[in-house]
Amino acid sequence: MSSTSSLQVLTVSELNRQAKRLLEGQLSLVWIEGEISDFTHHSSGHMYFALKDDRSQISVVMFAGTNAALPFRPANGQKVLARGNVTLYEPRGQYQLVAQNMYPAGAGELWLQFEALKEQLRGEGLFDAERKRPLPGFPRRIGVITSPTGAAVQDIINVVARRAPQVTLVVRPTLKSGEYSRPYKLE
Repeated sequence: MSSTSSLQVLTVSELNRQAKRLLEGQLSLVWIEGEISDFTHHSSGHMYFALKDDRSQISVVMFAGTNAALPFRPANGQKVLARGNVTLYEPRGQYQLVAQNMYPAGAGELWLQFEALKEQLRGEGLFDAERKRPLPGFPRRIGVITSPTGAAVQDIINVVARRAPQVTLVVRPTLKSGEYSRPYKLE
């Protein structure tokens, strides 16, 4: 058994405080281009949203005093150029951008792709009212496609057994990440 007396053990708060100092010291003021997602204009006047590209996203906050001067109205799917400070919100250990300025940069590619897919599916008639079937009041069978070794699948099995023993649960194991993961094809 090794002694921990020589280890520097941090509390979660101490670690977050150090990470905040590092982030704010190294990435003080940055420009970021991305697409707005999950936009909320809170009753306090603050704006909360994510900026994302095709591989990543970052949480953004723009406080009421700052966003009052925006020359446009931000919306989901809008591509923007934002300038701000990278910081860490210590209580959650989540890093974010505190935006000071933001400018429109056109319609976002991800949003345009999403809209194009919706139009394609609409053209195929997949959103037509006559194709829609009413959902049953209570499902008789539930399918779960997930990792067979994760805690989540055990939780699902336990909850369904306890709350809805009349339901048949069909579990199809699949790898969710890694070199051999692949999309699951429904049969």
